[in-house]
Amino acid sequence: MCALRCLRSWRRSRPRRGAEVFSPVWDARSGRFTRAICGGFRVVGGDTKHKEQTLAVKIVRQPKKIALIGAPSSAAAFLAGSEKAPAALRAAGLVERLQTAGYEVIDHGDCAPRLFADDDEHRRARNLQEIVAGLNDLKVRAEIAVKSGALVLVLGGDCAQVIGLLTGVRRYYKHVNLLWFDRDADLNTPASTPSGRIDGMVVAHVIGKGAPELVRFWGESPLVREPDVTLFGLERLDPPEEEFLSKSPMRHIHAADIQSKGGSAAAKDALAYVHADAHEFVLHLDTDVIDESDFPAVNVPASGGLRLEDVRAALSEMAKHKNLLGLDVAQYNPDKDPDGSGAKKLVDLLVGVLSARLEALTAPAPERPAETPEVSSSGTSA
Repeated sequence: MCALRCLRSWRRSRPRRGAEVFSPVWDARSGRFTRAICGGFRVVGGDTKHKEQTLAVKIVRQPKKIALIGAPSSAAAFLAGSEKAPAALRAAGLVERLQTAGYEVIDHGDCAPRLFADDDEHRRARNLQEIVAGLNDLKVRAEIAVKSGALVLVLGGDCAQVIGLLTGVRRYYKHVNLLWFDRDADLNTPASTPSGRIDGMVVAHVIGKGAPELVRFWGESPLVREPDVTLFGLERLDPPEEEFLSKSPMRHIHAADIQSKGGSAAAKDALAYVHADAHEFVLHLDTDVIDESDFPAVNVPASGGLRLEDVRAALSEMAKHKNLLGLDVAQYNPDKDPDGSGAKKLVDLLVGVLSARLEALTAPAPERPAETPEVSSSGTSA
């Protein structure tokens, strides 16, 4: 009776802007009502909106498993064609070769295709509706894949697919870093973009700058903090991007420095920059980082990129790290690869790199040498 009287007299206070929402909960021990936060929601301007939360789930990493997801999208790209990449890489034998290398491949299938469109009605941020729809599809698959403990391998597709992968990772990891292996910084925003293509703005949206539909895709901005992103392989920068990087805590390594130092050594520097020994990270590979003489089947091929051997050496070093949670591969365009040689070359690259990872993570720990007993001055063992 007392409890009923308390409940009748309790009235929900009007939520303040940005405040938590509380509900009455009966506490049997104390014999009274207490307040509990309604998890999973935030209040903005009096309306409750869904807010993503990191879940406290123990994940056991599975070094011999790969969770494969196809993200057939060209919605954010500069050209059509990259939506065909997942099917082309599967047809080139990627799954079978990973299995032969010793992996158990859990295939989560392909998301629904999301296609390139000019979308001249939205010249500052083109095709956003299709991009967000594709990311919602990928996010669900990525969450399941990450929870399994397997290494997540996303076959894109355009560069924006990394947002879906990162969102899936953030569901279980509060702090995640991003290693961006790309010729371009992708730091333009709808205010600075010369093209309106989201592929040129992906990193900006990851760090919380740009179109609200993508900046708030996770629910809380930023998806990855600015100091936790390292750009690797830079060779093309727009003036606004150069100005931004001159003031940003974001670390970056230019293609010329990688060529001078060597792919493996430069990759070790990049891993140190993303604090890979202390934090889990996601690796993004845009295949146009490879010089067009070695790999021309991309949307925007050009000379001056990294040679394939440097890319292979750097990727192998990055992939061997135990804290790598996911890898997405972007910008391969089968429309520019009529004989399929580009698909075969990319499969060779991925299988070689991931085979090196498997070997590194499953190798038995070296045995510690037996300790030699100390001998006293009298010649007897201590």
